[in-house]
Amino acid sequence: MKANMGNADRIIRILIAVVVGVLYWQGSIEGTLAYILIGLSIVFILTSLVNFCPLYALFGIKTCKTK
Repeated sequence: MKANMGNADRIIRILIAVVVGVLYWQGSIEGTLAYILIGLSIVFILTSLVNFCPLYALFGIKTCKTK
């Protein structure tokens, strides 16, 4: 897997995951919506850690700097 995510994408995804986590912890989101958003947050964190997004690869998008 080649890296296809830039630093800005990674930071934004992690921030979104943290916000969703805080909203869930505070009880602002619950039920099915909460489970969907938590699942999406887990995917965001995993893709940020490995620096690769399968959807970016599918559509040929690269936001990282090329070497």
